[in-house]
Amino acid sequence: MQTVKMVVTGPYSAGKTQFIRTISEIDVVSTERKISSEAERLKDATTVAMDFGRITIDDDLILYLFGTPGQRRFDFMWEILTEGMLGFIVLIDSVRPETFREARNILEVFRGYAQTPYVVSANKQDMPDAWSPEDLRIALKIDKNIKVLPCVATDKESVKQTILELLYSILEGIEE
Repeated sequence: MQTVKMVVTGPYSAGKTQFIRTISEIDVVSTERKISSEAERLKDATTVAMDFGRITIDDDLILYLFGTPGQRRFDFMWEILTEGMLGFIVLIDSVRPETFREARNILEVFRGYAQTPYVVSANKQDMPDAWSPEDLRIALKIDKNIKVLPCVATDKESVKQTILELLYSILEGIEE
């Protein structure tokens, strides 16, 4: 039995918890807490340590998904969650350009933790004012060799495509 650990990261309120909930075959283990600060009130709760989900691909392969907190005050969990990961997904809220700089910073931090494959996932592509994956690539200065994928975190097929693209990159690296 082969297990693959993937980390889903990105800025606060990008959709990481929803992304994992949409695809996990188990109830997601989540460390969400109510938000008390009005300044951060985009939603009612935020992840403070991690989210955990699982997907069985077949009899020989299981994926473990670990979602990181998006807020800087919980970034001490990032390095812990990257231990043993074989790849990561940077989830970006395509309708909130004010978070793009933070997404770029998170991407750089994670690249520093481990030289593993990664993909960038442009969430909320179902919304009319969403930036396209290609526009996000330009805005975030993402290398043309890195996949920037359209995504809707509430749509299982969309989430599955993002995870499969990362899995293919991981498996290519293992076979080399």
